[in-house]
Amino acid sequence: MKKKLIFISTITVLHLQAQTIELKGVNVVAHLNSIDITDISGEELKSVDLGEALSNKDPNIVISRRSAVANDIIVRGQKRDNINVIIDGGKIYGGCPNRMDPPISHIVTSNIDSIKVIEGPYDVENFGTLSGIVKATTKAPQKGFSGEVNFNYGSFSQNKESFTLQGGNEKIRALLTLSRENSKQYKDGNGDRFNDQLKKAAAKKMNLYQNRYENMDAYEKFSLLSKLYIYPTKDQELRLSYTANRSSNILYPNSPMDALKDDSDLYNIQYRIDNLGAYSKNLKLLSYYSKVRHPMSTKYRNASKGPMGEVVNDMLSKIYGVKVINSFNIVNTDIEIGLDYSRRTWDGNYYKMHNKPFGDSINNAVTKNSAIFLKTNRTIANHSLELALRYDHTKISNDDNLNNPKYNSLSGYIYDNIQLTPSFKLFAGVGISHRVPDGRELYFKTKGTGALIGTPNLKQTRNIEADLGIKKSFENGYIEGKIFYSKLDNYIYFNNQRKTNKFVNIDAKIYGVKLSGSYIFNDKINIDYGVTYLKGEKEHPLPNQSDKDLADITPLRGLLTLNYLPNYKTKLSLEFIAQKSWSNFDGDNGEVRLPGFVTANFRYKRVLTDNLTLTFGIDNIFNKAYQSSNTYNDLTLLATGAKRKIGLNNPGRYIYANLNYKF
Repeated sequence: MKKKLIFISTITVLHLQAQTIELKGVNVVAHLNSIDITDISGEELKSVDLGEALSNKDPNIVISRRSAVANDIIVRGQKRDNINVIIDGGKIYGGCPNRMDPPISHIVTSNIDSIKVIEGPYDVENFGTLSGIVKATTKAPQKGFSGEVNFNYGSFSQNKESFTLQGGNEKIRALLTLSRENSKQYKDGNGDRFNDQLKKAAAKKMNLYQNRYENMDAYEKFSLLSKLYIYPTKDQELRLSYTANRSSNILYPNSPMDALKDDSDLYNIQYRIDNLGAYSKNLKLLSYYSKVRHPMSTKYRNASKGPMGEVVNDMLSKIYGVKVINSFNIVNTDIEIGLDYSRRTWDGNYYKMHNKPFGDSINNAVTKNSAIFLKTNRTIANHSLELALRYDHTKISNDDNLNNPKYNSLSGYIYDNIQLTPSFKLFAGVGISHRVPDGRELYFKTKGTGALIGTPNLKQTRNIEADLGIKKSFENGYIEGKIFYSKLDNYIYFNNQRKTNKFVNIDAKIYGVKLSGSYIFNDKINIDYGVTYLKGEKEHPLPNQSDKDLADITPLRGLLTLNYLPNYKTKLSLEFIAQKSWSNFDGDNGEVRLPGFVTANFRYKRVLTDNLTLTFGIDNIFNKAYQSSNTYNDLTLLATGAKRKIGLNNPGRYIYANLNYKF
């Protein structure tokens, strides 16, 4: 009985959990208001899929499984444009209205130096941070001359190679990183490939893969990152970078289309000048441009043999932006003042029967944003107090002239980090943020009929949020807890029962708790753990509906990692990921009851020489068949004959080896 009580007490503690990260091949380090992830390109990460990597390292980040690669993430019950994605200070948006290529999929792990994930409205530098932001910093060229070669091979004929070369001196530095990855279709825990999963789910015949394509590869992806840093003087720095991503034939089995290709180009220019005067300690100028081309098609499905032939939706997404930030200090207060401008365009057209056009999906939606922001930070005694404000003016238009709305908003936050004792910290924050509707939510149309799925008169969403966190450090570890409450006014939601104008504004709330920590038993054994629990509710059910549950609210979820370091060259890790069954879900809008699961991953890392490192791993050791995310109808998913949406199982047992050589 005593042992049972100890076990129950331990589980109860794990059920409480707080917020924040760091991956260092991979390490997770907590900060009370953010998640800092370093060296995510480390050899322990087997895939270019950043979303999958993040979901395995923080219980508050869940993958929205759509494919073998390029999967989206859900952060604290939020996804789509509610989560901002920034790469080296610039923005990128995917081209697919069905989230086949979410922004995070245009950042491959081999190019990343570090990532910061901020949960909540605590960002004023970037347009549209409603409930969180992912800031990715890619590798920077170093002095001297060095390089790195990485080879990864795994189950399902998955293989990845990457190469980095860099060098320079005090005046100029350059870097080049290349990576390539491809894989056959994975098998789930039942031994089923993509078409097998669709057949078992009773998908309609038209949505099944043709016999000749049934066993084709799942994807192929190539990436290039190039950088040039120039230092004219000791107080000036010019950064130039270009990233190219080229993907082809990416299969999305539980969607009606697959991606013929998914190509992105990211250009970035940054110029920094230090010590200009008393009112300019640091002046930063940023200009960026990103473009995504995403044609998706029914080519590989039986539907393409029907009367319409192959149907293609060719999407193009572009954004250009400039930003100026001036930093200085007055009366022991750090101050940043910035100007921000961006212009986003999103256009899509349907084709059939050998490229014959038959309508548009989004007719050149243009979003122009202008903003000014202010951040201040001051340390008073044991308080680190930050206050920030942002004013936005946004205009959106489209070539159909359905509606050209204008939005104005004032966002901001205040938070305080308090060092109560040398081993005890407290964090408290309150923030307000806004997010305008995007081109899909306003103007998207179906193929064939041209029915308007978007709703041109949507209001912008406002998030009013409060967060509270604590962290207690001990001699051999720490424990950290966080709670939050988010009130969402005019939250943009998908109403499945409407025939047109399916996006609507509702009022809702999301709240939750998170507990995380680490404990070092001795110089060889340590553990990391984390658990999160969320609850999301609509203020009122949608018209003609009864369900008040909010979609995308993942059930109780926890991570536990046991690390064993027998010597300084060897590390063994056993990782457990557990998720409770779905008991609260929006059944009126496509979600279903999913069972809970527990999976286990094993990893062995050995430094063979000063330059050579070997990693061997097994993911999903027990070959569990499970789904981590649900089937909310904001995504266009295949349905059975009974109109039940079809989810996609995660990969089954995956065995891989990774060899990394540095010179």
